Amino acid sequence: MSKGFVHKRRNAIQAFGRDLRANRVYLILLLPVVVYVLVFSYAPMVGVLMAFEKYNFAKGLFGSPWVGFNNFKFLTVSNKLWPLTRNTLLYNLAFIVVGMVMEVGFAIIINEMRCRWFKKLFQSFIFLPYFISWVIAAAVVQTMLDYDNGLISRMLKSLGVPMINVYIDTRPWPFLLVFFRMWKGVGYGSIIYLSAITGIDSEMYEAAEIDGANSWQKVYRITLPNLVPTMVVLFLLACGQIFRGDFGMFYQLIGNNGVLLEVGDILDLYIYRAMAGTGNLGFGAAAGLFQSILCFVTILLANFVVKKIQPDYTLF
Repeated sequence: MSKGFVHKRRNAIQAFGRDLRANRVYLILLLPVVVYVLVFSYAPMVGVLMAFEKYNFAKGLFGSPWVGFNNFKFLTVSNKLWPLTRNTLLYNLAFIVVGMVMEVGFAIIINEMRCRWFKKLFQSFIFLPYFISWVIAAAVVQTMLDYDNGLISRMLKSLGVPMINVYIDTRPWPFLLVFFRMWKGVGYGSIIYLSAITGIDSEMYEAAEIDGANSWQKVYRITLPNLVPTMVVLFLLACGQIFRGDFGMFYQLIGNNGVLLEVGDILDLYIYRAMAGTGNLGFGAAAGLFQSILCFVTILLANFVVKKIQPDYTLF
């Protein structure tokens, strides 16, 4: 080893030590976050071993018998892997696209409101459903859509309009699921875009107004272009969960209804039923690993495409 190399390494170590001392306050402030990520994000990754074991509580994670890829077979035995993956992907794509359009739209509408008390009231009104659990939401849906005693059913019957039984008819459910997801989540998502709008330089709007631009032109020429980076980042983050369904929503609204499972069955719901029926935790671990790999590949592809189009908007 040459003396020059040793000297450079010593200098690098000394420079690193100086940086640590100079930024010790910031590093101390960062320490709780680092510990949190290590404990709750990296340490649990050891549980991936469970996907290749027939997990036994008495023997533990490192003592359970090794079964290789047998736990992955339950996803393919019934030939449901493709329909389940397709349903999960398509529903999440609908949630992402429709949700983004509505969230941006509501954020712009709220920002353009001039009456302050009505603006706050409207924002609270659309944000309130976010705090309602899917258990309560499912009860409300049952009360509204029940064929015999539902509120909407009674109203339509009183008007002489025929009402379909949505709990034995699969046709409305793709639209109903998207609607209920938007009803619950759009208010929360619009706050993120509203925050981004408030961060836009007000001088740009003032200059546009001097040039004679109307409200729509200011939205189209200033607001939307400045929201693109936020939209791209949120889209990329959503791609990281695109193969994970909203279990709470699907379980409460669809449940074990055999008729509705034809259009509402997703990976998470099927995994739950399989685990509840067999009690094998390895099944759940295998399915979770399968979903994680799909999500990882998807976000890499999405980030790669965005990097080709606009490198400044990528996550990495």
